[in-house]
Amino acid sequence: VKRELDVTVKVLYCGICHSDLHNVKNEWGFMSYPMVPGHEIAGIATEVGTKVTKFKVGDRVGVGCMIGSCHNCVNCGDNLENYCPEMVPVYGGKFSPNNDNEDSNGTINYGGFSEIMVVDENFVFKFPNNMPLDGGAPLLCAGITVYSPLRYYGLDKPGMHIGVVGLGGLGHVAVKFAKAMGLRVTVISTSPSKKEEAVNHLGADAFLVSQDAEQMQLAMGTMNGIIDTISAVHALLPLIGLLKTHGKLVMVGLTDKPLELLAMPLLLGRKIVGGSAAGGIKETQEMIDFAAKHGITADIEVIPMDYVNTAMERLAKGDVRYRFVIDIGNSLKS
Repeated sequence: VKRELDVTVKVLYCGICHSDLHNVKNEWGFMSYPMVPGHEIAGIATEVGTKVTKFKVGDRVGVGCMIGSCHNCVNCGDNLENYCPEMVPVYGGKFSPNNDNEDSNGTINYGGFSEIMVVDENFVFKFPNNMPLDGGAPLLCAGITVYSPLRYYGLDKPGMHIGVVGLGGLGHVAVKFAKAMGLRVTVISTSPSKKEEAVNHLGADAFLVSQDAEQMQLAMGTMNGIIDTISAVHALLPLIGLLKTHGKLVMVGLTDKPLELLAMPLLLGRKIVGGSAAGGIKETQEMIDFAAKHGITADIEVIPMDYVNTAMERLAKGDVRYRFVIDIGNSLKS
C-alpha cells in the first residue's frame, strides 16, 4: 500500500461486463489506451494502510465500478458517489487534484484484469463468508445496476408485478433480486427459446415474447414497473403499453443511438421513463449482504485469462450464460 487508507487486493476473479467490450472498442469515444478493463473484482486483502479500519489482512473483498470521488458534493453526501461529477472509474480514469489524492498526477488507472489492485478503503466491499467470490464478483456491476433502481423507484414492494427486458448478464440477476423481494416477475425477450430458462431455472412467473403481438396485447397495463437491460436500439412504445397507470420504465442498458419516445403514451397514464447507473458504496454493500442472505449469485462461465479475447467475441454475439468470470488467481502468473 502507498497511503494510510489504502487496501491492497490480490485479485482472484474478475467478471467481464458488456461495457468492457464497449470500452475496449472505444464505442463511446472517451477511452484512452493502454487500457486494462475489469470492474467486477473479487479477491483477498493482503495489506492495509495504517489508518484502515474497515478491513484487515485476509478479508474477502471486492472492488466495483469506481475507486474515487470528491467526498464534498451533494451526491457524495447522499451516499451517491456513482453520480459525483468527479467520480473516478476503476479503469480508464484519472484522479483530479480535487479528489484529495496524492496520486492525482494525471496517470490513468487500470482495472481488474490484473493480479493486484490498490484501492482506498472507502471504495472496497466486503463479501460475506457464504458468498462465493466467483459468482459474487459480477454483482458489483450487474447486481447493483438492477438492485438500485428496484429500490429507488419503489419497485421492491412484495406483490408488485415487474417486467425484465432482456435475459443477459443484467437481466438474469434482476429476476433473482426481484423474486427475493417478493415480486411477480415477467421476463420480456425476443427469443422464445429463453422461456424454459427464465421460468424453470431463474424462477420467473411468466415469459413474454416481445415480437408476439397477441401476447403483448394480453399483458397491456399489467405491470408496476419494467427494468430494461437492452443495450441495442429497440422499441419503447410496446413496453410503455405494458405499464399500469403510474408505471415506471427504467433504462439500465446503454444504447449508443437515440431511442424513439412519444409523449402521448406517457401522458395517458402518468407514466415515467427513468434511468439508473450502478449505485453508491453504501447501497452496493447493502446489495451484497441482501444477495448473500438470499443465496443470490450470478450464473457464470469461469474462464482462464488467455481465453479473454475469445470471450469478448462470444459476448458480442450474446453467447454466454450469463457472465464470463476470469479465474485470475489460477491463470495469471507473474
